[in-house]
Amino acid sequence: MGLSELAAGLEVTERQRERGVATVDTTDADLGERLTPFADELPCAPDDAATVLEQYAEGASVGAAAHAAGVAPVTAAKTLHLLGESVSPLGPTGREVVRDWIAGELSRSDALELTRVGETEFALAAYVETHEPIEDACAAVEGVLAADRLADETPLADATGDTTDFL
Repeated sequence: MGLSELAAGLEVTERQRERGVATVDTTDADLGERLTPFADELPCAPDDAATVLEQYAEGASVGAAAHAAGVAPVTAAKTLHLLGESVSPLGPTGREVVRDWIAGELSRSDALELTRVGETEFALAAYVETHEPIEDACAAVEGVLAADRLADETPLADATGDTTDFL
C-alpha cells in the first residue's frame, strides 16, 4: 500500500473548529442564592460568602476578597475552606503538628513553637483540621474557581514553553 492509497479521501480544510473547556451551569440562581441553604453552616452570610468566592476566583487574595465582602480575613478563609478551597497556612508537617495538638499529644505552646506561625494562622490551621468542607455547598459552587482560573490560562501554555528556552 503506497502513500497515495493511504491519503485517498483525505481533505484539507482552512479552518479548525474552536474547542474550549466546556462548562455547565444548570442553575438559574446566582451564587448567593445557591449558598442560602447552607447559611447556618457558613461563618458569614451567603451573599458575603458569594462575594468572597467570586473575588477570590477572580484572583484576589483572601484578604482582598474579605475586604470586598466586608468580613474578617479569617472568616473569608474559613468560608473558602468550607467551600472546598485549600487555605491551610501550614504545610504537611505543620498540619501533623496541629493534629498532634488536637489529639492532646502536644501542648499548645509546643505546637505553636513547632509550626512557627502566629496565633491567627495557628487558629485557622486548627479550624481547617477540625472542619470538613460542606459537600453539598461544594457541589453548589462547583466550577466557580476552576472555570475562572481556566479562562485566564492559554491552552497548552505549559507545553509550549517560553521563548527564552532556545537562547
